[in-house]
Amino acid sequence: ALALARRISRPLVTVPTLARLYSVAQPNLSTDGEKVIYQKLAEKFAPSDLHVEDVSGGCGTFYNIRITSEHFKGLPLVKQQRLVNQTLKEEIQGIHGLQ
Repeated sequence: ALALARRISRPLVTVPTLARLYSVAQPNLSTDGEKVIYQKLAEKFAPSDLHVEDVSGGCGTFYNIRITSEHFKGLPLVKQQRLVNQTLKEEIQGIHGLQ
């Protein structure tokens, strides 16, 4: 029983502790809203990773955004979010939410 307990307590799969994401372009922009948001964020922040997805079923009211940029280095998350919101202030008027 002790040998079995030792085997169970070990992780079955090892997961790398650090993963790097690199993205030059996002080819799967299916809505006009995704394209506009992607373009504005790419121009403003020159991100190393940028993902924009309309998660409202295509009606353009809720977007999931993941962005990594040197412009955010050393800034608290709240300030990073404010920069993104400021960049998208025109688009936000017609959006119910950003994630």
